Amino acid sequence: MTLVLASQSASRMAMLTAAGVPFHAEPAMVDEDAAKAALGAIAPRDLADALAEMKALKVSQRHPQALVLGSDSLAVLEDGTILSKPESREDAARHLAMMSGKRHDLVSAAVIAEGGRPVWRHVDRARMMVRPLSEAFIDTYLDAEWPAISGCVGCYRIEGPGAQLFSRIEGSQFTVLGMPLLPVLSYLRERSVLPA
Repeated sequence: MTLVLASQSASRMAMLTAAGVPFHAEPAMVDEDAAKAALGAIAPRDLADALAEMKALKVSQRHPQALVLGSDSLAVLEDGTILSKPESREDAARHLAMMSGKRHDLVSAAVIAEGGRPVWRHVDRARMMVRPLSEAFIDTYLDAEWPAISGCVGCYRIEGPGAQLFSRIEGSQFTVLGMPLLPVLSYLRERSVLPA
């Protein structure tokens, strides 16, 4: 059984590669803004799940014999505001200022499709406590990390300098990196993609 990752996310590819999972990656090319608008006001957990499913299904139509893994992550502030990927450096600075000194949840969903239909799904959450950030720190951080973080919800790569943003993290490191990897691996063993 072949696994296709419906993404070009460097962190998701790195997680699968490091875990020894055979796969190839193919971007889903889903218009996330249009999808969010069409879905309307739904819970962040359901939104992440729906976006992951859309990605998996789109690529599954091209590879009906494969297992196709779609994934999506959302940063959700305490007031319920969902942060999308920053559109500019200025937008990233605003996001970081909004998160400064506060907690947010990072919701990561994974859906596996086969034959054009979803066959497995999992949604996980990590609780992220951002330390108070000065304007000077935000500027220095963005000097080092922009535009590399332009594709990252929350404006951070936790495996790099983004670790400096946090005072505490509760939850799986894999979820923070953008995919609930351990449940994915468990399902891949069930389907004999990986040895049990």
